[in-house]
Amino acid sequence: MPSINDLKKDMTGFIQKQLQDNPKTVDKIIDNVCKNDDKMKTIMKTILSFLFIGLLPCALFPERTVPLPEGVPTGYGLVYAQDFKTSSPLEAFVATDKRVWKWGKDDDHGYIEHFGKSKYAYKVRSPYNIALIKDIEVKDFVLEVQLQQTGKEYGHRDMCIFYNFQDRSHFYYTHIASVTDNHAHNCFIVNDKPRTKISHETTKGHKWGSKDWHDVRLVREHASGKIEVYVNDTKKPIMRAIDKTFDWGRIGFGSFDDTGRVRNIRLYAPESRKSKAGDPFVEGRK
Repeated sequence: MPSINDLKKDMTGFIQKQLQDNPKTVDKIIDNVCKNDDKMKTIMKTILSFLFIGLLPCALFPERTVPLPEGVPTGYGLVYAQDFKTSSPLEAFVATDKRVWKWGKDDDHGYIEHFGKSKYAYKVRSPYNIALIKDIEVKDFVLEVQLQQTGKEYGHRDMCIFYNFQDRSHFYYTHIASVTDNHAHNCFIVNDKPRTKISHETTKGHKWGSKDWHDVRLVREHASGKIEVYVNDTKKPIMRAIDKTFDWGRIGFGSFDDTGRVRNIRLYAPESRKSKAGDPFVEGRK
C-alpha cells in the first residue's frame, strides 16, 4: 500500500501536469467554482501556482509558508508563475508574430526565445517583438523575471517589458538597452501616438554581456504613478518614472526589434483579474 507521502507526491505530480498541459481547462474550472468572486479566484490561482512551481509545502502546510521576496509589499500574493518546464506554456502567450518565438532549455532551465524580427506593422511607432501573457491582468504589481539578450552589441541593443497593456496603441514599456537616449534605455508610454519617454531618472545604459542572464524587477503602483526598474540589484533602481495614465492591463516581454530569452517569471499583486481582451495584434499582421 502506498504511503501518505507517496500519495501526496502523485497528487502533486498530477496537478502540475494539468497546469502545464491544460492551463485553459484549469482556468475554466476555477472560474466555474468561484463564479464572480475575484478574490477567491486569486487565492485559488496562487495555490495552484505554488503547486506548479513545486512549492508544495506552501500550499499543503501553512506553517511552512514561503515568504514573499524582500521588497514585495504586505498584502501582495503570487498571482502568476512560469518556469517553462515544457513548451506548452508558450500557448499561454499572444504574440505580434508567434513564428519568431520558440521554447528552449538551458542548464535545466526552460525559457521562451524571440529569435527574429516580427512581421508586424504597428499603428503608432512602438516595439515589434511582443509576447503578452494572455489571461491575466494586474494594476499594481511587482514583476520578477530573468532576461538574456542574444543579439550583437550596439547602442540600442535591448530587451523590453510591457505592462498595463490596454491594446496595441495604449501601454507602457521599459526598454533596457546598452546606451540611454530619448529612444532607448528608458520607460515609455504609447498612448495613441509614437512612444514617448516618461522616465525622470535612468542610468547611462546596461551591459548585457554575451550569455548572461539578468535578474529584473519592475514595480508599478497606479495610485502614485510609480514605476521603478531594478536589474541585478533590488536596492537601487536603474530607472524611475511617474505616470497614472493606465491602470489594469496585461504583462508581456520582448524587444523593440532585437532577439532574446525570457525565463523564471514571478508576478506578485494585491489582486488580479482574467483578461477578456483577446488578441490585440490581429490588425498589425495584415
